[in-house]
Parts: sequence; structure tokens; C-alpha cells
Amino acid sequence: MAHGKSPDRRLKNSLAVFVLTVVTAVLLGPSAQSAGPEQINSGDGIRHVLLISIDGMHALDYENCTNAGTCPNLASLGKTGVNYTRTTTSRPSDSFPGLMALVTGGTPRTVGAFYDVAYDRVLAPPQNTTGNGVAGGSCNPGVPNGTTTEYEEGVEFDQTQLNGGGPYSLMDGGIKSIDPTRLPRDPLNGCKPVYPWNFIRTNTIYGVIHAAGGFTAWSDKHAVYAAVSGPSNNASNVDDYYSPEVDSNVIPLQGVVTATGLPCAPLADPTQAGGAWTGSFDNIKCFDTLKVNAVLNWINGRTHLGLGSAPVPTIFGMNFQAVSVGQKLIENTLASPKGGYTDAAGTPTSNMLAEIKFVDASIGEMVTALKARHLLDSTLIIITAKHGQSPIDTDRFFPIPGHSGTNGTSPANVLVNSDPSLLPFSESPLNPTGIGPTEDDISQLWLSDSSKTLDAVGLLESNASAAGIGQIFYGASLETMFNAPGLPPPFGNGDPRTPDIIVQPNVGVVYTGSSKKQAEHGGFAQDDTNVMILVSNPSLRPRTVTSFVETHQVAPTILEALGLDPRSLDAVRIEGTPVLPGLDFGGEE
Repeated sequence: MAHGKSPDRRLKNSLAVFVLTVVTAVLLGPSAQSAGPEQINSGDGIRHVLLISIDGMHALDYENCTNAGTCPNLASLGKTGVNYTRTTTSRPSDSFPGLMALVTGGTPRTVGAFYDVAYDRVLAPPQNTTGNGVAGGSCNPGVPNGTTTEYEEGVEFDQTQLNGGGPYSLMDGGIKSIDPTRLPRDPLNGCKPVYPWNFIRTNTIYGVIHAAGGFTAWSDKHAVYAAVSGPSNNASNVDDYYSPEVDSNVIPLQGVVTATGLPCAPLADPTQAGGAWTGSFDNIKCFDTLKVNAVLNWINGRTHLGLGSAPVPTIFGMNFQAVSVGQKLIENTLASPKGGYTDAAGTPTSNMLAEIKFVDASIGEMVTALKARHLLDSTLIIITAKHGQSPIDTDRFFPIPGHSGTNGTSPANVLVNSDPSLLPFSESPLNPTGIGPTEDDISQLWLSDSSKTLDAVGLLESNASAAGIGQIFYGASLETMFNAPGLPPPFGNGDPRTPDIIVQPNVGVVYTGSSKKQAEHGGFAQDDTNVMILVSNPSLRPRTVTSFVETHQVAPTILEALGLDPRSLDAVRIEGTPVLPGLDFGGEE
């Protein structure tokens, strides 16, 4: 396994030099990873942060479940917490940029993460084809190559196994599951594989806290999300990382019982045997319980499987998949197959409500463990989401090409049906074995030749109805959010990762032919981006903040709570990211 690059060296390669302002800000500003340890709070201060992402959890979901009494543990945390009702996630609202926002304090403009599957105009294809179809190819040193980049399950040795095919026991998983021959390569750095923690352009709270002497831990759904480490050798800023693979084949989990009493051996939902954990309302609860148990072990001073002792982490947490699955899934083997909601007000179906109750009970277990260890007063609990899900009103769901395959065409298909050369082959829907274009309830389009952007926009506008197009971002409208697309210096003056065009479809449009989903995320819509943030600690006075905030404000807030400098984060200095408003850890105004 190749070693990652040091932060200073990394700033010299193609992943960071693309914009001189970014490089200057990182080099001239304070660097937590080179400035030496800082003092984490002692005495009565916050000494631990438990960060939880309930993927898909809207601000509306929190409002509804606390008012209905169906999430008593979340409601209890709200009694000593600050609730932010007008929160927006990263845009795009995908898991990768969503998670990076939470740990870097930055947006894709600075961090460089646009989607789990995206495109880079400089990087070269992996040596070997990924499990999801990004084709292996050659790396031409010293010049821009261009490739689709995949940072999800397809880069693991065996994505069908819960441990990702790495050298782990059956229910374990981590960075050793990543197959370096399936990673994109950097032609400007000896064609070395680009590990996810070195793919991102800025440091993270994990790097800052680790450098300050804190013990760090995180659990997530793919091995690649060890990217929370930030620039490092082998994700070394995360002392304990645990990542069972969510898209693996379901197996019985011996000895695992969910917080709501569901046994996971034999299979909780045998009708989905042979499928992935995300294909079942019950099996996904069992998958998430593996990560819940890791958090409980960390609270109790153990490693993630409980097999050894470890310090209680300074920063630790996990993501829940259950609510996201509950929102999207149509489990056709059930008498009542649909999750999601019954109306535009977010009234959950019975399947959806069961997912929320499971997550709430699991968080209750964590709070109980913190109390038992006398850690609750010194722990800041932050509950938010990487992304939402759209549409909430399932009557608005409009799949393209549709469950029957007859309702219109996607933006990528519009382009290649007119001129197959408009898209790189690795991004083209005409590639029969490829991973396909980056389209969910958004369409991100990287053109083979950026000079043809106006031609491509014209094609999209003339086919707007068939493709369900709501808004097209390109040129100046794109550059208000992101760096200008193009090759980086010395080859050009652009950002190799910014799409040439982003299409935001009409509300409810999802580019899918799947009969198993009724919602998706990734886009800019309200339902995609308006998620909950709850910050809780016994010292906090309860309040609701209705001013506009963003999830990337979580990162500097965590550092400030721990007594560390928020400006130790590269993205905070570059983008001016503020801490969340309305917090006072002394419990007074």
C-alpha cells in the first residue's frame, strides 16, 4: 500500500496548485498540523465531541418527531440544546462533500470533493477497473490525463463482503480494505494512487485534534470515508476507524441486537437475502447497529470492536443510514412496501417512522453510556446530516427515464445522443460497462472540451422538458459557487474538478429507472439541503435559532468548543467560515 503525501508536499502537486489563492492561504496561515500541539480543554470544559450524522434527517423530521413524541431521546437532548431550523448542507448534497463539510469547514470550492463519483481533468485512471466500472487505464506522467474518480465501495478489494475484502474479521472493516490499484493516480506525482484522505485539499478537525494530542475515532459506511483524516500517511489522523461496507451482501450478525430489540441473526429480513443492507428497512438497522456498538465501545474506553482498551476519544462519532434508506426505499416484497412520507408536511409512513425510532433509541443508548461513565457534562453532542432527501412529498416524485423506462431522458443522454464526443467516455451513458454519469436529483457534466459549453447548454435548453430541467448553472452562474472549471496552472487557470455544467432538475425529478426508490439526494433543492442541526450539552440553555446556517460551520464550532483555534482549519481561513451562533457553554446569555 503506497504511503500518503505530507501536507506540505501535497500542496505542491496538482490537487492544490490549481488556484493560487488557496495555496497562499494554506501556506501563509497557521497550520495546526505543523504548529505543534495545542491545549484541549481541561477542568470543566468540553473535552469530548460526539458527532452524529443521521443521513437524510431533515429539520422537518426533527420538528415532527419531537412534537409527536416519537423521538424522546432527541427531544430530551433538545432540552439542553440549540436547534437550528434553517440549516443547509453542502451543495452538491452528496455524502462525500456533505461529510467533508462537517470535518473541514469548507465547501467543494475549496475542499475539492464534489461527489462520491466525479471527474478530475488532471488525474489518471486507476491501474485496474473498479468494482463499479471505472475503467483501468494508463497514466501518462507529467501532463493532465483526465478520469472519472470513484470514492465509494467500488475501490475496495471485495465490496460484496462486510469487511470490504480487507484483512479483517467478518464484522470488521477499515482502510486496509482499499485496493490501491483501483484508485485514481496523479500523473504530476509519479502516477501514485491518490488515497481519499489526500484527495481532499484541506486539513480537517481530525488533523487538528490529533496534532493537539486528542484521541480520534470515526465510523462510516465505506472504507474511503477515512478521508475525515485529511492529508496524512494512511489516514493516521484517525486513531480508530471502523467501516463495515454498507453495499455488501447481508449476512447474519451473531450477537447483534438493535436498540429497538430486533435480533440480527438470523437475518432480520430474510426476503432480502443476497442483497445489500440498503435493500431492507430492517437489515439496515442491523448494519447501523454495528457502528452504534462501536460508539458505545469508545465511550466505555474500548476499541471499536471492544477487543482492547483505548482512551475515550476527543472527537468521535458515526453516520446512520437507516433514515436515508427509510426515505428512499420501496421494498416490493412487503405488503406495505413504501418508506418516505404520506404528505408534503413530512408525516412519516410506518416504515419511515420505524427508522426514526430506531435511530432515536440508538442515540439514547449513547447518552445512557455517557451518563454511566460520568462523561455527559464534558461531552458536546452534535447531531446533523450529510444530506437530506428529495422529494418529501412522494406525489411529486418523477423518475426519468421512469420506472417503466418511458418518461424522458437525462441531461447526459441529451448531450451524447446529439454528439457522443461531448462527454469523456468514462462519464458517458454510452459506455456499456462504465459507472455512468453523475446524475441523481442533480446532473453534473464535465465536458470533453470546455469550449463547447455553450453548445451543450443550447442542447439542454432545447430538451428541457424531456429532461425535467429546472435550472442550468454554467459560466458566471456556476462561478458564484465554485472555481472556474478548467485545467490548473501551469496548464490553465481553472479548477480540474469543477463541472462545466450543473443541471438542477425540477423538484421531484430523479434520474433513475429503479423501481426500488422514490427519492434521492445530491441536488440543491430544499428537501435535499435543509437538514437538522442540534448542539446539546447540559450547560447549554435550550433555544431555537432561525437564522441561516450551514453544515460546514460545524467544524470550527467543534474546535472552539474544545478550546482549539478554528482558524487552524485551512478552509475556515480561506472561506471565512464562522462558528455556529447562539452557543454559550457557560449556560448564560
